[in-house]
Amino acid sequence: MENCSLNVLILAAGLGTRLRPLTNDVPKPLVPVVDASILDLQARKARAIGDVRLHANAHYLAEQVVAAGETLGFEKVWVEQPEILGTAGPLHRIYAAGYRGGLLVMNGDAYCSFDLKKFVESAVARASLENGPQVALLAVDFPQVNTFRVGADGRLAGIAGRFGATEGTPATFSGVSWYSDAALSRIREGEFDIREFWKQEIAAGRAPFVDMSQLNATWIDMGSPEGLMHAVEARLEELGRDPNEAVVVPGVELPAGVHIRHSVIYAGAEIQPGETIENEIRGKGLTWKVSGH
Repeated sequence: MENCSLNVLILAAGLGTRLRPLTNDVPKPLVPVVDASILDLQARKARAIGDVRLHANAHYLAEQVVAAGETLGFEKVWVEQPEILGTAGPLHRIYAAGYRGGLLVMNGDAYCSFDLKKFVESAVARASLENGPQVALLAVDFPQVNTFRVGADGRLAGIAGRFGATEGTPATFSGVSWYSDAALSRIREGEFDIREFWKQEIAAGRAPFVDMSQLNATWIDMGSPEGLMHAVEARLEELGRDPNEAVVVPGVELPAGVHIRHSVIYAGAEIQPGETIENEIRGKGLTWKVSGH
């Protein structure tokens, strides 16, 4: 393809198991977070980089992701049926289809405040150096995880419990990564787990670079009720609103006399007249208690 603008892949094929029954009828990347879905918010952040082509993969309730991609102006939504292609498969698929210009990968279930333009520009600059790293992984400091082991040269030395060095600076993979066309060309068809590709790159003397310049940026895994609530709080603050504000999804009609604070009400929620709701997420068939802000 002649157009070599940056490709951006938002991973949106997951089953959303930890958020059921909320995700029984809607895939996790399309769950509303105040005013927009994570897929929409990630797409906006990607477009802030400049000239990009947006891609997503889809599997669970794929038709909804395809429809959202069309509405949001995506280049393509890659449906994975009958099986999910893992974290490496969709990267190979995009490269094999002829897309060039490098690839930025983002998660469709993480609320974050990274400077993506800075990350990509730094990654491209490093890759252009002699023997420069062709893969860049954006890290955060998340002590509960921090499985990355980063060498003194700033490159990935290992992942605790999986492969490589046990010594090194600990960090957590944010889910944001960049791959040059050269790196993408080396991901084999049938490769499932991207961590296996990183392992191969390390063995070949081409270890991915771990960008640790944004360790303390906002990074929220919204794969659990608590995570979803934290994402809602962060979005409210980003919009200049009170993080304790009640968020009621459009179309939900509240009974008379209901008082709501620091809660999210999704479609299908059961609410009684005069009820006081605080520190909860409610929806069809669910009432989740969450921590106060």
